[in-house]
Amino acid sequence: MIWNEPMECMDRDELRVLQGKRLVKTVERVYHNVSFYRKKMQKLGIEPGDIKGVDDLTKLPFTTKEDLRENYPFGMFAVPMSEVVRIHASSGTTGKPTVVGYTRKDLQTWSEVVARTLTCAGVEKNDRIQIAYGYGLFTGGLGVHYGSEKIGATVIPISGGNTKKQIQLLQDFESTAIACTPSYALYLAESLEEQGIDPEALKLKVGIFGAEPWTENMRKEIEEKLKIKAIDIYGLSEIIGPGVSSECSYQNGLHIFEDYFLPETIDPNSLKSMPIGEKGELVFTTITKEALPILRYRTKDLTVLHDEKCQCGRTLIRMEKCTGRSDDMLIIRGVNIFPSQVESVLLEISGTKPHYLLIVDRVNNLDILEVWVEVDERFFSDEIRALEGLTKKITHAIESALGISVKVKLVEPKTIERSEGKAKRVIDNRKL
Repeated sequence: MIWNEPMECMDRDELRVLQGKRLVKTVERVYHNVSFYRKKMQKLGIEPGDIKGVDDLTKLPFTTKEDLRENYPFGMFAVPMSEVVRIHASSGTTGKPTVVGYTRKDLQTWSEVVARTLTCAGVEKNDRIQIAYGYGLFTGGLGVHYGSEKIGATVIPISGGNTKKQIQLLQDFESTAIACTPSYALYLAESLEEQGIDPEALKLKVGIFGAEPWTENMRKEIEEKLKIKAIDIYGLSEIIGPGVSSECSYQNGLHIFEDYFLPETIDPNSLKSMPIGEKGELVFTTITKEALPILRYRTKDLTVLHDEKCQCGRTLIRMEKCTGRSDDMLIIRGVNIFPSQVESVLLEISGTKPHYLLIVDRVNNLDILEVWVEVDERFFSDEIRALEGLTKKITHAIESALGISVKVKLVEPKTIERSEGKAKRVIDNRKL
């Protein structure tokens, strides 16, 4: 099934012309309405007239998350606040939140791309979709919500958590689709098993999963345990939220809705464009957004793009599952974590050394973060109570900063391996 066949199956030469026209208009608007971009372009010696089509994309400046934070909260908006009808924002666990705004037209665009996403996944008018993404400033819940209504599906807006209720609604409301994180889908499967409920007795046929990295093995496990098809989706609030790209039933890469989001990959070190088919950092330019248009946004996600036509008939570029990040950010249970956050916490606590290690594991499909911290030798000669007290103090401080539970292990000085170059702060055993 294809929601918008003329756009999703467009001849690639025609699509490129359309993208070029939209890009030219976007550049014109941001130059005149967003001082950040005007200054950046002037610094590069570029004027809107220099951008005549997609071939000129690489002349434009990059945008980063830091740029959005420095212009917090509304400095990057290209329309007056009177035209902004919705605001979403990141959690702000790694600094100031990144704030995104939407005009009425932006919300229509968002519904359109989520409608395409759901149709890619096989969801249609007669389906009942249980939305177990969180509602609120997070884009997951409301993003999927309005796209579901656009295709005419029956929405069950239960939001995240409350597993007992989720299972009850799966049974009583006979949900045929569920949207949540893949790790929560597995948790649901285990809860069903514990309650002695056969997944085949449910009407569930498909899951739309995103907001965290997951593997092919995890997909197999979800499909086997829940007896459904597991579809991977990708989105980020800076670009629009869920609906940037989605797998179709062939599960062979995620179709990027290119008539709205212009993708490219770059070498994260040289910042030069990478050819199609080679791994690089994913970069997006929005070419229709009104409230928060964004030029060459560096997602930091690493992937490979493919431009051959899919078996489903769509001609859109596909992106492989993201295989990592070009920075040191970790995504743990849906929360973005930077090692530097832990470091700043430890620097505030007396008795700790500036040496630490984050060890991430996946146990029973749940991500576990263990933090090793070197502390003064005296703690190992003191009574055990002092060691326990310090462990509790550090655990509380890190959990408050990160917003997730952690296990802290205090180790003696020189336990953690030293490096002559960049210190190794993370061991990720999840094999994502």
